[in-house]
Amino acid sequence: MSVSVGVTGATGRMGQAVLERVLEREDCSLAFAVNRSSDVETVAGIEIESALEFVPLLEEREPDVVVDFTGPESTLEYASACAEAGVAFVTGTTGFSAPQRNQLEAYGDAIPLLHAPNFARGVQTLVDIIGDAVSSLPGYDVELVETHHNGKRDAPSGTANRLLEEIESAGDFTGRTHGREGDQPREAGEIGVHALRAGSITGEHEVVVAGNHEELRLTHRAEDRGVFAAGAVDAAVWLAGKEPGQYDFSTVTSS
Repeated sequence: MSVSVGVTGATGRMGQAVLERVLEREDCSLAFAVNRSSDVETVAGIEIESALEFVPLLEEREPDVVVDFTGPESTLEYASACAEAGVAFVTGTTGFSAPQRNQLEAYGDAIPLLHAPNFARGVQTLVDIIGDAVSSLPGYDVELVETHHNGKRDAPSGTANRLLEEIESAGDFTGRTHGREGDQPREAGEIGVHALRAGSITGEHEVVVAGNHEELRLTHRAEDRGVFAAGAVDAAVWLAGKEPGQYDFSTVTSS
């Protein structure tokens, strides 16, 4: 059975990639593609409709699921509308404040909701194993470096924050140090965090664990944002028809 998918932010980098992937898949059909700006009229031959029509489109087209890569405020508006309409919601938006994240998660009481900072299967594997790697090397120094294109707004990235959560839960750490400048020797137990923004780099995350005259480096490098779009559409197909609740991308990758 074909899963009907609505796409928000359809003229953005990720929105375009998601739209193209939906069109490629035989198990998906496109319900609509919306965007807040009207600068671009078509993407991949598909008419881009106004985000102002999002609620009527939910009612008229009855999508099974909406896939969203926009911004925190927009995502919350779209998620709220989907919760009212009973439409499943997948989002890869990052940069939420703590209250915004709580608000997003609350919509999982009404609809199936899946929020992930990264939809690459390799990143999910890194998230799954990083805790074991860190706990196996107690007392070793940990540094995280993430690199993205020069248009990315939030730092550290959502993926970096997710990795940091796993690292912190696996060891006795005192806090995060974001960058270093001047006389700032490394403190025991700190996690160094560094965000690079340059060019058109799709995304790279490296965790360095060093001590005892050795170092372990775990790196994920995305060569094309299509990998994120593919994972998000996988999640949308998997989520459609599920009971209300908050779901994790790890469940999608393991199924």
